[in-house]
Amino acid sequence: MPDLLGAATAADYAAALHDVVDDVASRVATARQPFCGASRRELQALVDAVDLDGTPVGTAGALRETADLYASHAVWFHHPGYAAHLNCPVALPAVGAEAMLAAINTSVDTYDQSTVATLMEQRLVAWTAGRIGFAAGDGVFTSGGTQSNLHALYLAREAALTDAAGARLRGAARRERLGRLRVLATPAGHFSVARSTGLLGLDDDAVVPVGTDAAGRLDPEALSRALVDVERAGDVVMAVVVTAGTTDRGCVDPIVAVADLCDAAGAWLHVDAAYGGGLLVSSSRRHLLDGIERARSVTVDFHKTFFQPVSSSALLVRDPADLARVTWNADYLNPAEESGEPNPDLNLVDRSLQTTRRFDALKLWATLRAVGADGLGAMMDAVCDLAAAVHADLADDPELRLLAPTDLSTVLFRYQPDGVDDARADALVPRVRRVLFESGRALVAKTVVDGRPCLKLTLLNPDATVDDVRGVLDLVRATAHGLLAGEELSTDDAPPCRGNHPRLPARPLLAEPVR
Repeated sequence: MPDLLGAATAADYAAALHDVVDDVASRVATARQPFCGASRRELQALVDAVDLDGTPVGTAGALRETADLYASHAVWFHHPGYAAHLNCPVALPAVGAEAMLAAINTSVDTYDQSTVATLMEQRLVAWTAGRIGFAAGDGVFTSGGTQSNLHALYLAREAALTDAAGARLRGAARRERLGRLRVLATPAGHFSVARSTGLLGLDDDAVVPVGTDAAGRLDPEALSRALVDVERAGDVVMAVVVTAGTTDRGCVDPIVAVADLCDAAGAWLHVDAAYGGGLLVSSSRRHLLDGIERARSVTVDFHKTFFQPVSSSALLVRDPADLARVTWNADYLNPAEESGEPNPDLNLVDRSLQTTRRFDALKLWATLRAVGADGLGAMMDAVCDLAAAVHADLADDPELRLLAPTDLSTVLFRYQPDGVDDARADALVPRVRRVLFESGRALVAKTVVDGRPCLKLTLLNPDATVDDVRGVLDLVRATAHGLLAGEELSTDDAPPCRGNHPRLPARPLLAEPVR
């Protein structure tokens, strides 16, 4: 077939990829803002206009058309005006490795499909485990932090559903124990923890909220009380989840203190370091992860603070035996008895929730060889240093009010100068964000902290400068000024321009809520 990659089409593959690369490179170099600002209605019309059952246009035509539709309207994470979510610009060697693995299309579920790819992934797992401090740890790459957290809690559930002799509980005994399992986590933990408990068949009240301190970090005293309360209720602590880099505040829970309590209670400790995993290679902030080596499982997202293309995450465990709890044998794939099979213990499907799985580890491999662990650590430190500089910049700002500290690279703030009460400042948050998004000039996020809505910058671009961030904040100010001015006009019974413009609408457009 002419459109399948093979020996006969190798030259066509090279030409097509060169065209794509040249086009994307040009767009990256010339992007003037993070988003074009097209409305959802406009984008929907463009998507609907493509006849997917129409006459084929060939590889070159399809790729040009796709670039016009997708690349022209994509969000560019490398642009300094992007400061919304946990999206990062990506390392060049990883992008090259992405093209390589996509073309070769390896699946790393069994050794006979992947050969050296399995060995390379295992080497990276061992490297990451070593950085954590797991002397003989193991793990597997996943699609992201949500899957890694689900996987960790699955393993914790299976450990909790075994008897004193290590045998799996079955039947009524299993169902009875399942209904008593509890997961302890703070409200600042990732939502995937609560969602995972539902997927794992736990009760609706299985997640026991643990109190936090004023900065949003887990309070060890609150955890101590929660552990006692669960035991007194006759329930079972399936796992305690601490977060090394909360999504909103970018704070790291006190891992050492939590590990002490988990050891005393015999509880499974899971550290969700999806955001803060880059601290493993930091030269100045690695201490924030002190105690992580005492966890039983750890989530790390390489596609956040290791600057890898999506998707690239991993679940690491301190005891390799824990991974065996997920093993499921299939005669056609990984039979339990493999007499005569080469390397029967290297079928990674035995430790993964996925069967077919991309060789995403290749991207991290290439990046480590290109820039080194210290280079990645310097990039992590750069975004954290940038956030610290922005915090200092806003400390005495008369209009933009900081709301919370951070350990990593977030900035939580709201527009609230003197004279703007809480209700008006609350209402401005989503409107400012929406106006900026619809302009395409800057993308910021919004969230709620201590019951108050606020704007959030998530700084994950090591090339961004304080002046770049000041530019985003200036757009926030200008937008808020315009919205407040519109409110004032809308409440003026006799605006000064009424006589000159008799057709001026009763409520100017700026005064309408932005949807």
